[in-house]
Amino acid sequence: MSDITHPIGTAPIRVGVVDDQTLVRGGLTMLVDSQADLEVVFEASSGEEALTHAATRTADVILMDVRMPGMDGLEATRRLLDGPSARTRVIVLTTFDLDEYVLEAIRVGASGFLLKDARPEVLLEAIRTVHRGDSVIAPSMTRRLLDHVVPLLAEPEQPDDALSRMIATLTDREHEVFLLMATARSNAEIATALHLSEATVKTHVAHILTKLDARDRVQAVVVAYEAGVVGPRASHPRG
Repeated sequence: MSDITHPIGTAPIRVGVVDDQTLVRGGLTMLVDSQADLEVVFEASSGEEALTHAATRTADVILMDVRMPGMDGLEATRRLLDGPSARTRVIVLTTFDLDEYVLEAIRVGASGFLLKDARPEVLLEAIRTVHRGDSVIAPSMTRRLLDHVVPLLAEPEQPDDALSRMIATLTDREHEVFLLMATARSNAEIATALHLSEATVKTHVAHILTKLDARDRVQAVVVAYEAGVVGPRASHPRG
């Protein structure tokens, strides 16, 4: 869709834009296409349309509105990531009055989410960050959103043994890093707290995500809350 010439030898990040509001969709497309390293490969106005386009026009990152007529963004994300587009990264676009969707968005596989009133430069950097495989949510925003998400985590009738077993595979140092991740600390903040280098923290984070079968650190935070490691149900940290 973009007429911008990309630097020789580089491929632009392919972006899909999904929103039922024409003006919002058009604005996002214009913003993304204004960047030399980004290119909108499809637009869709519904979840169904997004699935159809994604099947023929591969996107690296999809900006997905939550609330749409017909198939909403959550169901579209789940189907996308359960199918041939499993490697696609999804950024869910939401507003504070839709807090009830946040946890479910992460559960269905979204890499993170942004508020619809995010600054343009934040959105553009989020696309690049997610494409690199990192979380799209900055630690400061994660803290704010967790304030809304935590009350939505219902008390389970029984402890989740599967989550407990996964967490039990963490080494003592990984568990320390995991607890700090769960309070939305950045790698730099974790490094300072534990007197480690950022490179070492990054390695621990990678191991933690693998052991918890989490796509990114956002999902790892949800695991921590659902398992009661942190939050209202938290028990004392292991000694």
